Amino acid sequence: MKVIVLQASPNRDGLTAACAAAAVEGARAAGAEVEDVRINDLKIARCNCCGNGWGGCRINHECGGVQDDFQALHQKVNAADALVFVTPVYWGQPSEAAKAFMDRFRRCEATRGDESATAGKYVICVGAAGGSGNGTMTCLGEMERWCQHIRAERWDLIPITRRSRSYKVDTIRKAAEALVRENWK
Repeated sequence: MKVIVLQASPNRDGLTAACAAAAVEGARAAGAEVEDVRINDLKIARCNCCGNGWGGCRINHECGGVQDDFQALHQKVNAADALVFVTPVYWGQPSEAAKAFMDRFRRCEATRGDESATAGKYVICVGAAGGSGNGTMTCLGEMERWCQHIRAERWDLIPITRRSRSYKVDTIRKAAEALVRENWK
């Protein structure tokens, strides 16, 4: 089983990085092949809404309006069996890097309906709030809607704050391990 762990924080040593590391550890412990991708290390621009709002993404299901690292990551996610998406919570939303990826990916895959490459794939979404913890649930709500749009199956939505770190990091590890153990054929 191939699992992609996406993390969308510029901080390499923070809560988001710890969550991603736990997901990698859990999926590997269950025998999965895991790729850990730091979105902030890639060049992924925001959607340009080309062609009066719909460019090639609507018809060709790929982004041709902006040539950057998105195209390769889109292919990697489509080729994976499952996804763990970890983002810091900024103002009650996923990070800007996460949103840039989510917006472009949604435009390519949601327009495919049930033929989406992510239809039926399990996703664990993690909202990591290093501050007050306010907005964690609205962030996860936005991630859940993204999963619905791309027809992915929500395996789990996991909120974590700096206060709950001591036990929630282990929850993330166990969730990734369970996802692989229970779905690897």
